[in-house]
Amino acid sequence: MARKPSYSPSLPAGITLLAWLGWAMVVLIADQFTKVLIMGYYQLGDSTPVTSFFNMVRVHNTGAAFSFLASAGGWQRWFFTGIGVAAVALITWMLKKHATQTLFAFALASILGGALGNVIDRVLYGYVVDFLDFHFRGWHFPAFNVADSAITLGAACLILDELLRVRRGR
Repeated sequence: MARKPSYSPSLPAGITLLAWLGWAMVVLIADQFTKVLIMGYYQLGDSTPVTSFFNMVRVHNTGAAFSFLASAGGWQRWFFTGIGVAAVALITWMLKKHATQTLFAFALASILGGALGNVIDRVLYGYVVDFLDFHFRGWHFPAFNVADSAITLGAACLILDELLRVRRGR
């Protein structure tokens, strides 16, 4: 899988794979810590309004993004766990190859931390704990968590990195 250098400037030699794995660990710890807090203070289905557009809730998602396959009968737990483990392996390999490409590596490490957080939930509980609920005029965005936020941030950074790389190549 050849990849042309990204737009990101190269990092100094002191910033390596270990630093990016450290960032992934920070994401993972923040994700698991916030989920433990929610599970300790909220029962399934509990909700606390915080603002006119945001609630803290406790929701269990047995499916994937936007509850895709949530009612599939249970097989999806191990299917999505397997996909997560495969993603972790691929991302770790890509981080090792591209650790000096700042934006690209940041994106990968963010996705890695988030993926690990959700895999841990699936293995331990059989579902992912979600708790951030944004809404507007009766429309609710699907509840999500810190891991989902890190995955989304990472995906946006991957897109930005590619756009900048293509622009630089012109």
